[in-house]
Amino acid sequence: MKILVFSDSHGNGDNMVRAVERESPDKIFHLGDGWRDAQRLHARFPDIPLEQVPGNCDFHVQSPAELLLTIRGNRILLCHGHTYGVKQSLLNAGYAAEEQDLDLFLFGHTHKPLVDRRGKTWFLNPGSIGDYLRPSYGVVTLDGDRLDARTVLLNGDR
Repeated sequence: MKILVFSDSHGNGDNMVRAVERESPDKIFHLGDGWRDAQRLHARFPDIPLEQVPGNCDFHVQSPAELLLTIRGNRILLCHGHTYGVKQSLLNAGYAAEEQDLDLFLFGHTHKPLVDRRGKTWFLNPGSIGDYLRPSYGVVTLDGDRLDARTVLLNGDR
């Protein structure tokens, strides 16, 4: 299973469309700061399931700030990251990952791509798909009991 992870689209839906066409994912996650962008993307690709959480710039959205999913036995947390203070450090995110026994902690907010593994938990920040100079996104692959996470520059080499 291939999951495409976006964050911080900030009105730039075209970059998400390009990434979906490039990757042909089974699912899409949007981690906030572009709630309406994600809704428009889902309207364009209605057969691809979408999960999303609001970011600090998504006003008037009545959805929870985070979403805990279990996919193929993997515990995955989706959040924007601002409530965990990810611009300062991953300390609170690490505590949350340990407390919730997470396999994957997905967050955005910093606009900086990151893939890191601490203990059993993968931490993935896809960066900003809305960035006009260096747009990036994340790809999570679930293959049997193996989980893999990576970031991709939209305009770079694969």
